[in-house]
Amino acid sequence: MSDEKNLKIKRWTKVDSWAFISFAMGMFLEAYIFGMSSIATTWVKIPLSLKSLLLSWAPLWLIIGIAFAGPLSDKIGRKHVFYITMAMYGVGAIGIAFSYSYILILLFLAILLFGSGGEMNTIMALSQEIMPTEHRSSTMLLELNFIPLGGLVLAAISFSTAYGTKIFQREMIAVTIILVLVILIASRRYLPESFLWLASKGDEKKAKEDAIKYYGEEEYLRRTNNTKYLEDKESLDKTKNIGLKLFATLTTAFAGTTGFGLIAYVLGPIFFSSLTAVILLVASIAAFGTGFIGFFGEKIGRKNMLLWGNVGALIFTVVAYLTIGTWTKYIILFWFLVIALNAFVQLGYLAEDALKSEVWDTKSRGSLTALVRFLGIGLYIPTIYLTSSYSLNQYILFNIIVWVIGSAGAIAWFIGGKETGKGIPIEMAD
Repeated sequence: MSDEKNLKIKRWTKVDSWAFISFAMGMFLEAYIFGMSSIATTWVKIPLSLKSLLLSWAPLWLIIGIAFAGPLSDKIGRKHVFYITMAMYGVGAIGIAFSYSYILILLFLAILLFGSGGEMNTIMALSQEIMPTEHRSSTMLLELNFIPLGGLVLAAISFSTAYGTKIFQREMIAVTIILVLVILIASRRYLPESFLWLASKGDEKKAKEDAIKYYGEEEYLRRTNNTKYLEDKESLDKTKNIGLKLFATLTTAFAGTTGFGLIAYVLGPIFFSSLTAVILLVASIAAFGTGFIGFFGEKIGRKNMLLWGNVGALIFTVVAYLTIGTWTKYIILFWFLVIALNAFVQLGYLAEDALKSEVWDTKSRGSLTALVRFLGIGLYIPTIYLTSSYSLNQYILFNIIVWVIGSAGAIAWFIGGKETGKGIPIEMAD
């Protein structure tokens, strides 16, 4: 029995450090690229109708990349998909630096967004499958916290270059992508393929060879024998209901994307154009600060994070609606609400992004994670057009409805779902 329990002890290796850097910077770049559409509305003169197109361009091409990469990663492997996404980053970044027209901006943003959609989906699957069990939850949450950092850096660059030429701003944004791409290329030289994915394809020999190649024989045994100590699986595996899984992940994914997007990316261009970069900056700082809760990822249950994140966001959105007449007059109250709201949004976002890549079988993890992300982000697109003609009161009221939907999914999972955090091996979480 003691030997079996020792298999729970997962040591952190140099390979894990490189994997974390690779995944964290990939998350960073996904958010950085996603937010570019909001900043790009200031690069060229465009009518309001086309401004909405540019704002919807980000989620549109993101979900196309997700739909492409999810099934592909299940078919050819997680690591091979990264070669495609990194190539698209290089082409897109160089192209955006020389985009002097609305059409070119749309074209190269589409390439970047397609790549980032596939990139993050693959990261979510591979991180769950190769990170050591005792650190799996914390590393996933901390990797996800690089998403608001990406928005924060984008906003900082945009804000600092706002008084220069638009060409300089665009070039600085493109250069940052190239610099991060160099880090991705360097770190992914040490990145193994998912051993669970290889085994799920019946290639146990390759899985063993790769594990020994990257970790050594002793560490291979620790990382591929979780089933020997899963004695309490029945009590944990109380939810196999695909309907509940889809309902909880879809509703919270929609709320997380739409709730954050309508505040961080759309509120500025539509209602407070002069504050666009500042709103993104403040929202990202609030979200990034909250994300450090990931250091306690093995102690805090996923169910609690999901519940309080969504319900908290709902409460503060209701407060914002009831006090519109006050915070539109006193800007300090406006910033307080942006900070408080985005803190809870990030709490729920971390939980739902981790959950929606945990609860599926390895063979279909990429595809089903992609399905939830495709629908969750895809439903955000029509809300951009729907709310573009709303008054501020109607706009905040719509956000309340969004968080009611997210809270319904979080409550359903809290009552009927299973705990997937707290150091539970990924083989049990699915």
